Amino acid sequence: MSSSCTILLCDANSFFASVHQALDPSLRGHPVIVAGRESTRHGIVLAASYEAKLGYGIKTGMTVREARSLCPDGIFIPPRHDLYIEFSTRLLRIMRDFTPLVEPFSIDEAWLDVRGCEDLYGSPLTIARRLKERIKNEVGITTSVGLGPTKLLAKMAAEMQKPDGLTVLDYPDVPKKMWPLPVKELFGIGPRMEAHLAKLGIHTIGDLARFPVEALVRRFGIVGRILHQCANGIDYSPVDPHSLDRVKSIGHQITLPRDYYDYQEIEVVLLELSELVARRARMGNYLGRTVSISLKDAEFNWLGRSYTLPYYTDTAADIYAAARQLLRRHWPAGRPVRLVGVSLAGLVPSTARQEDLFGRVVSVKYNPPWHHTQV
Repeated sequence: MSSSCTILLCDANSFFASVHQALDPSLRGHPVIVAGRESTRHGIVLAASYEAKLGYGIKTGMTVREARSLCPDGIFIPPRHDLYIEFSTRLLRIMRDFTPLVEPFSIDEAWLDVRGCEDLYGSPLTIARRLKERIKNEVGITTSVGLGPTKLLAKMAAEMQKPDGLTVLDYPDVPKKMWPLPVKELFGIGPRMEAHLAKLGIHTIGDLARFPVEALVRRFGIVGRILHQCANGIDYSPVDPHSLDRVKSIGHQITLPRDYYDYQEIEVVLLELSELVARRARMGNYLGRTVSISLKDAEFNWLGRSYTLPYYTDTAADIYAAARQLLRRHWPAGRPVRLVGVSLAGLVPSTARQEDLFGRVVSVKYNPPWHHTQV
């Protein structure tokens, strides 16, 4: 490992399920499934412990009914987002004991840059081991940590060994460890880009790394050059502890384990995602106006649509109502869905919430003349 490998990506394993196992040790070693309440039609799996994933094939996005049929002995727990936020804060606090350069990426993972910390805490590899040990002992959950010279390689490394992994991915490792992987495994490549690359005969990260960069630039512009650099492990972005100060949107998406055809099935997923997005908005003290949905079928056909609300919101009900109207307006009935995403954009600090003369929050609650645009 070269001395340039100073960036870590710390990823909490099966975070939602692990939080419940940490709070109730009797759940450890058992298939724990965090899911919405089936009785109120909020019935999809949001997270599952590795016992449920590996032992029973439980996947995120699966309906509760499907999960019960595969894992009748599973322990089903409704989500507790307040607990997840509390545990996420505890993780970040431990990370910041090692370095001030901590950049949260999601509720359960963050990058750390430990350059200059060697005299205090040891080599980057030693810091990674100590970080994992502290989180396990003090928080009660396991993590997978990737270590590399860039944020990209640290993220790729963290994905290579789960659960409870520690992987180093240096520049010389890229051809052997990264290039054989499917191109969709490259950080930053979504289903839509994967489909575009497939049309060019690019199916692995190695295919992308060896593809003429000039041709990629002609096809995708500056994004083509960035993709080529990423496939070769090149990433110039620094670890930025202030990244959340400039959040432009908050979103979640789920790849479903099978095609969903009925509006009601898809709306269950939209509701779960809307609740996650709303929780994240409130956690970050944001309000937003523009609700977007992303839908993809098994043939990689993708649709993105958005509504701009006449008021700012951070509530799941508002987000879900807009997402539901977008679905029914723009996605044909009976057309299969394999991926669903919901996001909230046009963000402002929640301190910008308008109040009336008597201090009450002004909130318009009627069906507005929706303004919709294509994402």
